[in-house]
Amino acid sequence: MAGGFEGHFAGPAFEPGTVWLVGAGPGDPGLLTLHALHALHQADVIVHDALVSDDILSMARHGAELVFAGKRGGKPSHNQRDISLTLVELARRGKRVLRLKGGDPFVFGRGGEEALTLNAHGVPFRVVPGISAGLGGLAYAGIPLTHRGINQAVAFLTGHDASGKVPDAEDWKALAQGSPVLVIYMAMKHWALIRERLLAAGRGGDEPVAFIRNATLPDQQVLETTLEASLADLERSGLEPPSIVVVGKAVSMRAGLDWLGALEGRVLDPDPLDERGKQDAG
Repeated sequence: MAGGFEGHFAGPAFEPGTVWLVGAGPGDPGLLTLHALHALHQADVIVHDALVSDDILSMARHGAELVFAGKRGGKPSHNQRDISLTLVELARRGKRVLRLKGGDPFVFGRGGEEALTLNAHGVPFRVVPGISAGLGGLAYAGIPLTHRGINQAVAFLTGHDASGKVPDAEDWKALAQGSPVLVIYMAMKHWALIRERLLAAGRGGDEPVAFIRNATLPDQQVLETTLEASLADLERSGLEPPSIVVVGKAVSMRAGLDWLGALEGRVLDPDPLDERGKQDAG
């Protein structure tokens, strides 16, 4: 299933016995890179995770084998070591192996672990970056990751570590005080504790917070709330994982930048910064 423009793009050779670690982006098939599309059209085997949509998998070469290797918090999941060794085994059988991961393979995707296993077993590999949900999801929600007058720094962090708990190794006080905008992956399960730590570290209860579920997909949902009200609002909303959580004043910009909402009739605020004081035009 070739795209109308792919004939003008000569991608690198996908050699038998190699593995490509490819980011599929946050969900919308239109956000695939040309390298990712090229890999889908060439691969013999596609080992994919739970966040790769059926629309993206439908672009695979006819006859390609699809192997599910998904992980979901709180549900039976494939062991990471088994996944990595499966990639080695398939490559040693002379297959062109596409390891397709939601978002970017090197952004909370454990792609580095898989690449190190391939390297240790002498399997050639290529890494193809993808648009992480922390970038694409915010853009589709109308929330700028950075905005002049609001923030010049942003921090990306995960809401749980390898054991499934809130990472104690993180310096929550430094994160809370040092980064105006926090983008937190896999945070919903432990949001009550994360919220408590942020408040204890000095973040204000009135600070804007957004939960973005199914980012970039047709059924994307965005819950806007505040740090103080977030627990009650989240419970009332019925919102479920997977979601990206954004904490910071950048969330307020959604009032003027919710372009998807505007397509459905939302009237956008031409100056959402007005309530906080206009910034210098220069």
